[in-house]
Amino acid sequence: MCTAQARSADEKPVRTGAAQLAEVPSVMLMQPTTLCNLDCTYCYLPDRKVSRRMSTEVAQAVAAGVREWSRRRPVAVVWHGGEPLAVGPAYFRTLTEPFGTGTGEAHPVVHAVQTNATLIDEAWCEVFATLPVRVTVSLDGPGEANASRVDWAGGPSTQRAMSGIAMLRQAGIGFGMIAVVADVSPGAATDLYRFACELGCDDLGVNLAEKKGVYTGGQDPEHSVVAFWEELAACWQADPRIQVRELDHAYTYIREELSGTAAHRADRPVMPLPMVTWDGDFLPLGAELAGFRSARHGPFTAGNVLDTPLTVLAARAAEVPWVAEALAGVTNCREQCEYFAYCRGGQVANKYFETGRLDSTETDYCRTSKISLMEGILRNAERTHL
Repeated sequence: MCTAQARSADEKPVRTGAAQLAEVPSVMLMQPTTLCNLDCTYCYLPDRKVSRRMSTEVAQAVAAGVREWSRRRPVAVVWHGGEPLAVGPAYFRTLTEPFGTGTGEAHPVVHAVQTNATLIDEAWCEVFATLPVRVTVSLDGPGEANASRVDWAGGPSTQRAMSGIAMLRQAGIGFGMIAVVADVSPGAATDLYRFACELGCDDLGVNLAEKKGVYTGGQDPEHSVVAFWEELAACWQADPRIQVRELDHAYTYIREELSGTAAHRADRPVMPLPMVTWDGDFLPLGAELAGFRSARHGPFTAGNVLDTPLTVLAARAAEVPWVAEALAGVTNCREQCEYFAYCRGGQVANKYFETGRLDSTETDYCRTSKISLMEGILRNAERTHL
């Protein structure tokens, strides 16, 4: 992500030095299945109509590595599909068993699931309550805002999702919400925030529809989304009953900037967000690249956990050519961008799908979801303090 304003040719970069991967991640993404029972029009996944299920051998191999990592820091295992609930509650328990109960451990492994909520029933609520599992549901908002989330017959999924959420609430299971937003017209942010509050979720994540994977749409780069973020910030400040992920990240950075500690963010190693796919392939970065390949690098994988221990794959990840290129992209952002301490180098998958390379810098994602977000927050602050 480059600075929003052009630098002069002789201006010094913000930071120098090659980007390094942190040794131990805090989150491990797992793909229990490629299958999804929905066909959301903005989905980036290429094989979501194909049923491929993770074996218990893959889960056991990952669990061995995660439990080793968890001796050093807390690690959350996030089950993310496809639709992870498509494996069924009994098999899901089988996949989670190797990670242990955490009894007597300094940092018990915790589980989370990202689901479209349409398959949630009493059996799933029992799983969520007893393991336990932190639940986040995908829902885009009220009415037409959720129209893109259709099943394979083109039928609406909203009512089924709302029934699943009602089951969670009846069982007393808290949940978060992630929305993909295509409509950024005036009032859309207000409607979304009110909907999330009324739904009873604990927190809200907002992803703008973006060009990624097999989805070629996204926000119109000529259309400003600053007003959307400004409106969302105003809604949250007027009624801060739930946490908004994007605002929380931005306000945390602003507080650190005001306290004089933000510069240290730029010097921290890149925190990996690794993923293991259904067949055991390991991606240390750019989880959305799973299942894709490039002409120069071949398939996006850094090895397979069935062949090599997870901890070894992670330790060697920076030596893999496509990962090295991605880290070079972070270094390029670090050297060129005044926003680097805030965004930490952009998103690897967005760089690839937008530019065809992993070492590029500014993307549409940067402009709409980072720069415009910060500008919207600042505009709201200016307006409310006049």
